[in-house]
Amino acid sequence: MKKIIIAAIAIAISFTGFSQEDEETSKSVIQEYTPSILLKKGQWDIKWFNNLYTETRSTFDGVESDIPRNTFFTSSVDIFTGISESNRVNIGLLLEFRSNAIGGRDALDVFSFDGERGTARSGFTSFAPAIKFNPIKSVSNFTIQTAFHIPLIDNESEDGVFLDQDGFIFQNRFFYDYSFAGGDWQLFTELNTEYNFGEQDSFAYNSLRLTPGVFLSYFPSSKFTVLGFVQHLQLISFGGNDQGFNDFSQDASILGAGAKYQLSDELNVEFLYSNFVRGNDTGLGQTFNIGLRALF
Repeated sequence: MKKIIIAAIAIAISFTGFSQEDEETSKSVIQEYTPSILLKKGQWDIKWFNNLYTETRSTFDGVESDIPRNTFFTSSVDIFTGISESNRVNIGLLLEFRSNAIGGRDALDVFSFDGERGTARSGFTSFAPAIKFNPIKSVSNFTIQTAFHIPLIDNESEDGVFLDQDGFIFQNRFFYDYSFAGGDWQLFTELNTEYNFGEQDSFAYNSLRLTPGVFLSYFPSSKFTVLGFVQHLQLISFGGNDQGFNDFSQDASILGAGAKYQLSDELNVEFLYSNFVRGNDTGLGQTFNIGLRALF
């Protein structure tokens, strides 16, 4: 009888061990590979992210008013790979395409790509070599992403239609995440900093853009998460040039929510919505976002 009891206990312990191992190995990409976590050597991470911002109100000089609809679509592809044995350095390339439609055109007209004179423009606007690294070995979930954005356009505005900045951007993004006990909740924080320089006729010439954000995610399962977030955008001008370009600052506060789902071991999809709830010298619009991410 004692031998039977001992055997039963041994089997139960072994099953418990197997179930714990299965639980650990079943951790999905959306749980494990947050933007704070670096890739292992030889891994690849490709993200295609699409952002549609549309506005019918703005606030300038302290006055909030209705405006004809303006819509700005940005499609970006971020490609990263791990290159270090210690998993502390990734290198990558960022690509950006834009399509804008202004002057009261429908929001979905950005997908017409018709280049209608005075109301629409589109094209590839910039690329950026990038490096992502972990500066503190003992804090593996804190990383910095540095990128240098190089413009591909000659003119920011043509026939009154703005497309993108024609100056260079030195960007640093600081990532940190924290998983609460139990694994159902996760807190992610980001500080995005962009110094704009280069072309003196650029609207953002000699300025610093700061965008801190806090994201709180809940995981009903390992393959699905819902999240809410708050962001603040602050553009600080260091003074315009001799012609007076970019002698202004602006700010906005943004609230949003979204969801992510793990479609397969390699592929996940995300949906995000946000609203510019307040601001100074800026549009007050909404964003609709969809992204696909492949990690292998």
